[in-house]
Amino acid sequence: MAYVIAEPCIGVKDAACVDACPVDCIHPKKDTDKFPNEDMLYIDPVECIDCGACVPVCPVSAIFALDDLPEKWADFAQRNAAYFGR
Repeated sequence: MAYVIAEPCIGVKDAACVDACPVDCIHPKKDTDKFPNEDMLYIDPVECIDCGACVPVCPVSAIFALDDLPEKWADFAQRNAAYFGR
């Protein structure tokens, strides 16, 4: 089970979660060309080790364990995976 970034991240992209992730699976990074063009951040469902380190640092509570993802944001699981071509 991976974690998923959902709608509350849109337009925020705080990136505290990027710094907290021990396996570097949250993208795009602030210093990349993709960062300004994306409206949110994404978690790679394959690389995520399910540690949950990103959850408490998210200022808008946008990160959920896949099993806890609210139904209204269920499509964000696929949206995160699609960003990484998964």
